[in-house]
Amino acid sequence: MTHQYELMVIFNPEIDERQVPTHLDKFLKVITDAAGTLEKVDIWGRRRLAYEIQKKNEGIYAVVDFTATSESTQELDRQLKLSELVLRTKILRAEEAIAQVAAEKERSEAKAARKATAGAKA
Repeated sequence: MTHQYELMVIFNPEIDERQVPTHLDKFLKVITDAAGTLEKVDIWGRRRLAYEIQKKNEGIYAVVDFTATSESTQELDRQLKLSELVLRTKILRAEEAIAQVAAEKERSEAKAARKATAGAKA
């Protein structure tokens, strides 16, 4: 059974940004070989990290939306974690990601409503 996933990868900033698509394709071959599909590959480029990872302040971000089986997704995650080119990875099922975004939006709306009522009382 296939599911939709979102993958975020932070590559080591010491590699050339032009090589990122090539390195990413090597990892994503696991998905395509297992009859998965790649919907969207978005390379954000070099960004400052929120905190230091392996004594690095920057990383090269890439986000990939794909459809695959859980087995091929686990293999992709394993290979990414073994690579020295990758600082961090996160794979989410799209349903979970959508639920997280909705929950965060709900929290921020509730916070805005509380601020508005507190401002009206003052």
